[in-house]
Amino acid sequence: MKRQPTGELLWGVIVETEAYCQSEPACHGYRRRTPSNETLFGEPGRFYVYVSYGIHHCVNVVTDRVDWANGVLLRAVQLPGEPERVAAGPALLARRFSMDRSHDAQQLEPALGLWIAARPAHWPLLALGDLLQTTRIGISQGQELPWRWYLRTSRSVSRRARGDRPPPKQQDWPGQWGSAGWVVDL
Repeated sequence: MKRQPTGELLWGVIVETEAYCQSEPACHGYRRRTPSNETLFGEPGRFYVYVSYGIHHCVNVVTDRVDWANGVLLRAVQLPGEPERVAAGPALLARRFSMDRSHDAQQLEPALGLWIAARPAHWPLLALGDLLQTTRIGISQGQELPWRWYLRTSRSVSRRARGDRPPPKQQDWPGQWGSAGWVVDL
């Protein structure tokens, strides 16, 4: 979630993620700790924002423990009332939430304007087959690790696994959002 300068909330549902760990070669902290990846070795619950290919920002959430590089890449978010592909990929997600290197190391706190909130209690739970675990994409090493997860019932996933077709528009999750959306009391 992001609190806009107007006070309105920009929010959506995280529908695709990838995990990274210092013990595997695709992680930015695999070889060594540097000034550019320092945040990944820091306190969990912070954003790690880096630049990919010199032009695209990508947003991770630091996880696990201090002094061990672990993070979860936010690959896609589905935003109610917006085009389904507006944040369907790491760079598009960062662009839509206006996140860049200035957000690196920022805590995920409502008071700071950017955070991840729990699923509202009134939303239905996911069914067993709604979440698909598969291999990571867009990397040259460690792609065989099944550390990518996505919500099969969302049309906002960046890239689906081979053979997994997107749901029809009328069955896109969560169809129960309606026009009211999610009201948050902070």
